[in-house]
Amino acid sequence: MWLFALFIAVPLIEIALFIQVGGAIGLWWTLGIVVLTAIVGTQLMRAQGALAMSQLRDSFGQLNDPTEPLAHGAMILFSGALLLTPGFFTDFVGFALLVPGVRSAVFNWARSRVKVQTFSMGGVAGEEMHRQPRPDEDVIDGDFTDVAPEKRPNHRSVEGPSGWTKH
Repeated sequence: MWLFALFIAVPLIEIALFIQVGGAIGLWWTLGIVVLTAIVGTQLMRAQGALAMSQLRDSFGQLNDPTEPLAHGAMILFSGALLLTPGFFTDFVGFALLVPGVRSAVFNWARSRVKVQTFSMGGVAGEEMHRQPRPDEDVIDGDFTDVAPEKRPNHRSVEGPSGWTKH
């Protein structure tokens, strides 16, 4: 139900802000601000996104928990969508999510409300992840016979040249 309320409330807030701002500064200035915030927001989102990707790579490289860099990346992506959406309220929320301190506060709030049961890297949880392979697991026993193909010079058949080649 709260999602339905959000879908109703956000457009109403945007319409009210457009009316107020447009009445105060005029139509063309209002449209110019909306376009400018989309352009500036896209540039800021790209810079913050590159930083978040490097933090995610570092956490994978050091085998640390990647939850926080992933959450920051998701919030940056969401902020980009908000900044491309025309409106002052969505721009405010989008710019706020580009601030690392705000993202950390949102992440800490979400982490306090979500309980993670297990976390593993490499796709195997528990004892299987730490188990050393036995020496015979990678060895495959077998016999082979080297069979050389029959070599025929110039690929001639038994009857002679085929007529398609100049041999």
